[in-house]
Amino acid sequence: MINSLINNENLFLVVLGLVWIVGAVVQDLRRREVDNLWNFSLIVFALAYRASVSIFNGNYWFALNGLIGLVIFFGLGNLFYYSRLFAGGDAKLLMALGAVLPLSYHWLINLKIFGYFILLFLVVGSVYALIYAVCLISRNFKKFSKEFGRQYALHKKMFFIALVFALLWVVFSFFINQPGFVLIGLVILLFPVLFIFAKAVEESCMIKKVKPSEVTEGDWLYRDIVVGGKKIRSNWEGVSKRKLKLIRKSRKKILIKQGIPFTPSFLFGFLGLLYLMWRVGWLF
Repeated sequence: MINSLINNENLFLVVLGLVWIVGAVVQDLRRREVDNLWNFSLIVFALAYRASVSIFNGNYWFALNGLIGLVIFFGLGNLFYYSRLFAGGDAKLLMALGAVLPLSYHWLINLKIFGYFILLFLVVGSVYALIYAVCLISRNFKKFSKEFGRQYALHKKMFFIALVFALLWVVFSFFINQPGFVLIGLVILLFPVLFIFAKAVEESCMIKKVKPSEVTEGDWLYRDIVVGGKKIRSNWEGVSKRKLKLIRKSRKKILIKQGIPFTPSFLFGFLGLLYLMWRVGWLF
């Protein structure tokens, strides 16, 4: 029997969120960007639906929950964006889902929904990103092997630093009588390997040379470029509209850095959340 959280009142929100996530995935895989209008329209439709249901039922909490969820996910989206875990489109999609995910009138349950969704899409997203990276490596193995060696030579001091911190953590774990914490020391030891692996994948598999006409707003420049005597700096925010106009005047091809399309992680996380509510409703 379907969990009470996915009732007639919430079914529209669930379908709306699912359709918009699938649309974002299609855009991301085809163009490596998600339109702002697409993300913002999800907020408008979700809040408009909540407002109409609240007016019909005479209970303002259905609408207010959507606004509170939007505010919470607005904070999370900015946190992930400025910590450089998300690109702009991913952060805005997360914000938009904040208007969809409060499916209960009880805030403890809503917080659980938020927590499970964040956990699911981060964990599953990490697995997805690893599989995606392995696929890229399989097509560029020689370049990756060479780049991995170069990155190791540049950052080999990190292994010594990680070893020192791991040993200190092990000592600390036994000092506070928590031997289970020793596992965190293993994670510390793995960090240099994961860092070098990620850098090698980025440098060998994710740098693309394109024509100026093919550069789009939000693309990441691989390095600073000079166009018409003006320097355009590469940064995390990507190419702005003003910079894009200058880039289009260039006659040389430009190196851009492509990221792994992360929107499929939202889809996996959303479907996983629906499965939990459907099959293991006691969690909520």
